Amino acid sequence: MRFQPLNKIKNRLCYVAALCLSLFLAKDVQAQKKIALHNPTTASREELISIPYKKFSQAYGLDSNFQIKDDKGNLYPHQLERLGESKVQNVLILVNIPAKGNLELQPDFSESTQYPAMTYARKVPERFDDFAWENNVVAFRIYGPALEGRPDDAQGIDFWAKRTSNLIINKWYKSEDYHQDHGEGLDYYSVGKSLGLGDVAIYLQDSLLYGKHYRTHKILDNGPLRTTFELTYPEEDYRGQRIQLKKTISLDANSRFNRIQIEVNNRDRSSTAIVIGLVKRKEKEPIFQLGDKNNYLAYWEPNMNKNGHTATAIVYPSKIKSNFINSPLQFLKRIVVSNKTPITYYSGAAWDKEGKITDSKTWFEYVKQFASSRKEAIRVKIK
Repeated sequence: MRFQPLNKIKNRLCYVAALCLSLFLAKDVQAQKKIALHNPTTASREELISIPYKKFSQAYGLDSNFQIKDDKGNLYPHQLERLGESKVQNVLILVNIPAKGNLELQPDFSESTQYPAMTYARKVPERFDDFAWENNVVAFRIYGPALEGRPDDAQGIDFWAKRTSNLIINKWYKSEDYHQDHGEGLDYYSVGKSLGLGDVAIYLQDSLLYGKHYRTHKILDNGPLRTTFELTYPEEDYRGQRIQLKKTISLDANSRFNRIQIEVNNRDRSSTAIVIGLVKRKEKEPIFQLGDKNNYLAYWEPNMNKNGHTATAIVYPSKIKSNFINSPLQFLKRIVVSNKTPITYYSGAAWDKEGKITDSKTWFEYVKQFASSRKEAIRVKIK
């Protein structure tokens, strides 16, 4: 047996010790890096903040098993957002920050936690290809191709009124009895031949033109804190213009609002006029509000068949030029969209029997604050 010289063994031991020390110090430096958040608005904010995964991994390493905590040890749920890719794109963290407040967070790599799903979406082939999605507050659906041509065909986004934090889509579809309230809520919102709760349609020659239902879908992320999916629509001839639509819709935990991105591809024009709509009910004097700088439209529906009041709204960036059209059947916002240049807006709802938003004044203030918060994001730094 050959023995190595003592000095070589000492050198190797020193090298290993130095390597361990450098790794320890590196981890210690990472542990000192804080995620610093600031709410610049005058209202408290509960929402998901997003950190690019590349930036996060440069600061803390590539370990995907971790928790997010504040300096008091409170846990903040997070999600690794992939946006349909195999690799993680962003780290999403659910935070609550007071008005003009600050918050510091830090990853804890000593353990990880599985969070219960608070958002969910799926295609529903057993119900004429509906596509349905929800979070712990609200639920929605869009109608599918199997419904086309039927007497009960409908057009826009449907709203399901909930008063439970449980996810109910699968349960309600299985029961086929979701038009009655059994304690969790019900579907009493009527869409019919309208845009329902914030859907879009082509608008040419002062006419609203409905198209066919979605043809393909792709779920990009499905919770636990954010669900995102794409719906693509067939190219159709709209009075001599060949136009195709694509929608990308996201819904976050605790939020009443969908984030909706619309992309229009018009093969015959460089831009296309569209409308975003809210269905109106038959009443002499609707209770609605157009927001400051015309960047939101909120509506308080009358009590429908003793099921309660539905509150609806659409919110869009104030920099988008739009025209308000108060048609007999629905409120419309007309917007001109350039080809393959997506625009983003929000649509949301509340139900008074849920017990949280019970009158029009509260709803209008809620929508106003939400619209204001879209102008100033929560500021995020790793320091």
